Amino acid sequence: MKKYVCDVCGWVYDPAVGVPEAGIPAGTPFEDLPDDFECPLCSVGKDEFSPVEE
Repeated sequence: MKKYVCDVCGWVYDPAVGVPEAGIPAGTPFEDLPDDFECPLCSVGKDEFSPVEE
């Protein structure tokens, strides 16, 4: 599963970790995040994230 980085603040969504404090369990692919998902640091939406090239 691919990681995604917030284009605004640089926070990285890692599907292996999820966002437990937001109720998103580990193993949740970015594509399966709710449409209203927001960056936990700067509150921008999913459209402001880009895939991390590894």
